[in-house]
Amino acid sequence: MSFDLSVIPNKNIVLAVTGGIAAYKSAILVRRLKDVGFNVRVVMTQGAQAFITPLTFQALSGNPVHTELLNPEAEAGMGHIELARWADLLLVAPASCNTLAKFAAGLADDLLSTLYLATKSPVWVAPAMNQQMWAAKATQRNLNTLVQDGVHVIMPDAGSQACGDVGLGRMPEPEDLARQVTEYFHKAQRAIAEKFGMLAGKHVVVTAGPTREAMDPVRYISNHSTGKMGFALAAACYAAGAKVTLIAGPVSLDTPNGVRRMNVSSAVQMLDISMQMLDEGCDIFIATAAVADYRVAEVAEHKIKKAGDELNVSLIKNPDIVATIAQQQKRPFMVGFAAETRNVEEYAAGKLVAKKLDMIACNDVSRADIGFASDENAMIVFFAEQYHMQKRDLEKASKQEIAQQLVEAIHDALHHEIEPV
Repeated sequence: MSFDLSVIPNKNIVLAVTGGIAAYKSAILVRRLKDVGFNVRVVMTQGAQAFITPLTFQALSGNPVHTELLNPEAEAGMGHIELARWADLLLVAPASCNTLAKFAAGLADDLLSTLYLATKSPVWVAPAMNQQMWAAKATQRNLNTLVQDGVHVIMPDAGSQACGDVGLGRMPEPEDLARQVTEYFHKAQRAIAEKFGMLAGKHVVVTAGPTREAMDPVRYISNHSTGKMGFALAAACYAAGAKVTLIAGPVSLDTPNGVRRMNVSSAVQMLDISMQMLDEGCDIFIATAAVADYRVAEVAEHKIKKAGDELNVSLIKNPDIVATIAQQQKRPFMVGFAAETRNVEEYAAGKLVAKKLDMIACNDVSRADIGFASDENAMIVFFAEQYHMQKRDLEKASKQEIAQQLVEAIHDALHHEIEPV
């Protein structure tokens, strides 16, 4: 079976390697997963390190290898919690007999066993062991327990083993494991499309990233926005069946599959393109971009030279893009964003009314764990009064998950009974 790898969203795989000669296959597996486009972080047990070095996995994955339960360099020393939140899938390959027993018993005496209990993500195990150990009643009992707990067990292959025995217990080849992981995420992507295919036939315009307001040919005013939330929303809207145009400020992100991207630099440029989209028939306008409030009144033709201890620059107000679009006669469904550092809900509710939006999503960018550069977010969604909808709290999750929940909120508002004017 072949797969279009380009449609797999940016997913995080924690690959756990346990003690066994099959650990050498895990090094190849990292390479195969990276080839597909997955982000991979490796966890190694003490037994695994007897067969292969952490340095090998660090070089192949491009990330530090995790070996200790309490890591002083991790957030609050809780490395297992960070990994548990980061993972979209925990894949244990090879999974030793000892590891299966720990999982089944609920032990938590090392990084991997603690990570297993701490994660909400799907857990896959690829057992690899001597054929008699595989057939042992205790092992089969542990496997049954894990299956009942929701763990996906990848059956071992049969063949000759390192010990000289022949039978079940060989870890599947890395290419086969990578194919199974890829297929799983493709199915999940299709399920999302079926669930959120509620924007079919809609033209969605998303603004994302910062703007840059030039001072001279080499300097500009900008902010810390990375565009990650907007790009995740563009991908989620496309998965929901919409035609998507992404108006992107200067960011270093790949264009989501199927999305038309239009690059801009300044707020004025972003507004110009946004107005053009209205002429193309925009149904939903999602303003995630962190647009600079002010721009330099007069951009210097040449580089401003240093002179004295102070530099006075005159600034003028930039156009409010989302408010301008909301005032147009061909007004689309308007979704605003409020990135605040204090009084988040109060400011967001005020913007919803003042800018005549249909919906606004707000978050606290002063929090280090969900700020501009984070891969995770947590938001509160407010709806205009005429929709008769309660606010929604979107708990901390990956920006991809938050984007899917926002798509659902947009759909619900579009199909909610609106009070007649």
